[in-house]
Amino acid sequence: MRPYDIIDKKKNGFANTKEEIEFMINGYLNEEVPDYQVAAWLMAIYFKHMNEEESYNLTEIMLKSGDNIDLSKINGKKIDKHSTGGVGDKTTIAIAPMVATLGVKVAKLSGRSLGHTGGTIDKLEAIPGFKTNLNVDDFYKIANKVGLVIAGQTANIAPADKKLYSLRDATATVDELSLIASSIMSKKLAVLSDGIVLDIKVGSGAFMKDLEEARNLAKIMMSIAKKHNRKAVSVLTNMDQPLGETVGNSLEVLEAINTVKGKGPDDFSEICIEIAAYMAELSDIISYNKAKEKLLFNIEKGIVADKMKEWIKAQGGDENVVDFPEEILNISSKTLDFKATKSGYISKIDTEKVGLASMSLGAGRKTKEDSIDLSVGIKILKKLGDKVEKGDAIAKLYISDKSDVDKTFSLLSSAYSIHPEISDKLNKKIIYDVIF
Repeated sequence: MRPYDIIDKKKNGFANTKEEIEFMINGYLNEEVPDYQVAAWLMAIYFKHMNEEESYNLTEIMLKSGDNIDLSKINGKKIDKHSTGGVGDKTTIAIAPMVATLGVKVAKLSGRSLGHTGGTIDKLEAIPGFKTNLNVDDFYKIANKVGLVIAGQTANIAPADKKLYSLRDATATVDELSLIASSIMSKKLAVLSDGIVLDIKVGSGAFMKDLEEARNLAKIMMSIAKKHNRKAVSVLTNMDQPLGETVGNSLEVLEAINTVKGKGPDDFSEICIEIAAYMAELSDIISYNKAKEKLLFNIEKGIVADKMKEWIKAQGGDENVVDFPEEILNISSKTLDFKATKSGYISKIDTEKVGLASMSLGAGRKTKEDSIDLSVGIKILKKLGDKVEKGDAIAKLYISDKSDVDKTFSLLSSAYSIHPEISDKLNKKIIYDVIF
């Protein structure tokens, strides 16, 4: 078998066999197939795509390249969630304690992130003392005692995907649906949960800019889950404006805390409750409707906030952060307002540019070696359809001495469009579709 023939076959639009895919992936992982040939193969996939069977086979091969995380030592039903990523997406931090109050276990491995802000692990580390580097015994113990645990991903979950993703990133082949689906599912299936809710973001701040494209991605991932006998549901959510009101690590933790106390922004609260209810339904412990009803009760009565405290304490963090978040979280005291240059209505937000603006303040990382400033970020004061007068603050910037403020202002200026009249075509829908 030769890499040349496998590349040529895909280049001409034919499906690669499982053996051919395995030859390329394992050969690359073992440094027997050079990166330039794998890059050529990825580009052929980008233009000719993979069919359902090829995507399944690629997922299976990457999944088997590393460890599986056995959750059988955790009592009860374990339901996972995954978001394809967006601007202001801090859902896991709020959803996990919500779901745990329903009797469903959340034992989740999360990552750090390149891009606008850190990943879930970076955000959790904004809580003083919070430990994300847990040994296996502590991981199981906390999950059984508290009902939830979130730890950093081990290096040996789908290592083939990690290596392949780096090459995809360098060769502009990240945004190919079958490659995205296989990448996500190889990591999710490695954790042996009872079900997965996939939060697929759609819009200007997401990988998927188009709703139909997002539906196709959901279809591929759901098919892969089904072939692995794993329950799954896909929730397609709006990312045409930042989710909630904050972008930045400590700021997003603050918002997640406020949300479990019933004081979060409407859009963020809605998404969290919806996804938590679907996670509960997948467990077969409680129906979707009953879960929503109980979640609202648990939030109002402080049960979810108490669960968050218990979880934070179990992982070594200062649980007082739930009661006094603004005093305990490291949020920059240096602020600037980004103001409207004319009067009118917010008609469009290029959400990706808002994310990049946050990164230019220091909230994200361009390379894995970059450090993150957990104290900086953006609070969104005006969203789609809001009326503004010239000079009104549209966003508040939390900055440091190292923040590139000029670049941030430039990005925000091009991100926001203001029109004299409100548009009747504004899309403020939170959830587009749910696919079972």
